[in-house]
Amino acid sequence: MSVHQPTLRFGVIGLGRAATSMVPSLAAHPFVRITACADPRPEARERFSADFGADAYANAEELCAAGNVDAVYIATPHQFHAEHTIMAADCGKHVIVEKPMALTLDACRTMIDAVDHAGVRLVVGHTHSFDPPILRMRQIIHSGKLGAVKMVNSWDYTNFLYRPRRPEELDTSLGGGIIFNQVPHQIDTVRLLAGGLVRSVRSATGIWDVQRPTEGAHATFLDFEDGAVATVSYSGYDHFDSDELYDWVGEGGSAKNPGGQAAARRELAAMAGQDEASLKAATGFGGARQRHRGDRAQDPSRHHPHFGLTIVSCERGDLRSAPDGVLIYGDEEQRFEPVPLGRTVPDKGRVVDELYDAVVQDKRPAHDGAWGRATLEVCLAILQSARERREIALSHQVPFRDE
Repeated sequence: MSVHQPTLRFGVIGLGRAATSMVPSLAAHPFVRITACADPRPEARERFSADFGADAYANAEELCAAGNVDAVYIATPHQFHAEHTIMAADCGKHVIVEKPMALTLDACRTMIDAVDHAGVRLVVGHTHSFDPPILRMRQIIHSGKLGAVKMVNSWDYTNFLYRPRRPEELDTSLGGGIIFNQVPHQIDTVRLLAGGLVRSVRSATGIWDVQRPTEGAHATFLDFEDGAVATVSYSGYDHFDSDELYDWVGEGGSAKNPGGQAAARRELAAMAGQDEASLKAATGFGGARQRHRGDRAQDPSRHHPHFGLTIVSCERGDLRSAPDGVLIYGDEEQRFEPVPLGRTVPDKGRVVDELYDAVVQDKRPAHDGAWGRATLEVCLAILQSARERREIALSHQVPFRDE
């Protein structure tokens, strides 16, 4: 990008845990300025405003009406994604919305119609499909050097279900559990690597803790239109930690100490009787447990973010994501291809780049509303397949558009 590129003024709606991961990438972007925030919690607004010199609003309506905002990043609870995206579009704001895009396919359709009618751009920020090793794997696939994709495998084992949660995060009907919170990352990544067109889904899910009655695990088989297949598994029950298979590099790209399995379970048990929603809020802006994700470009322990272990099998070789690049296993050799680090840890700047390029260069984003709806369709099919114990055919899939 040229240094003469225009600046995109961003407002952030929702200052919770997700925002603490994305905002450093917004702040580090050379052609973005953070100008506003909105959150019902005064302590969050005060902290954010002090950190970034941003105007602060108590609700999304006021921010969307602000004259010094060109685009918004929406990180509110899932049930508000559609409402806030439509509100922003009606006010002429471009949008990055967190995953999942919405909770129903009808809501996705309404969001797509709203941004089309307003003439604004929408990017659905399934951030891990933007991880640099994943994008490099896609480039290698697209080059054709290894032949067609035949199989993709994705595994992630975490402590997700035992982090403090708001009540709706433990209620599947309100967008709770791993299928809406975590699995969209996996599905989005697998669809990107295999071309996007999932034909059908067969899945089993697990609700194994009566105290946390929502899906905490799944094992899913995806059949693609071109004959490729994928297996996708996730467990958030805080037993095995798949970062053990990733050189003990955590999801955000920072080194972590081994042996922390079940620590989240123990910590949650120790806080028994406390309000989990308050504990969750404390990890956002202005909270006592706020996560700090500042620029760590010189940190020697810095690596790429990731979402578990991903392996792609092509006709003439396999690809594996790694903390610092991509491992390539060909017919005659194994080699490692390093991938440069980004601006921040975790680096979510490519999500911002995609919206910026769409707005400034009139370039259609790959992760647009149609793409986000297709990912949600797979997630909803996982729930339906597990409930009905049968294969579910899909009808809203779209291909990935390579540059």
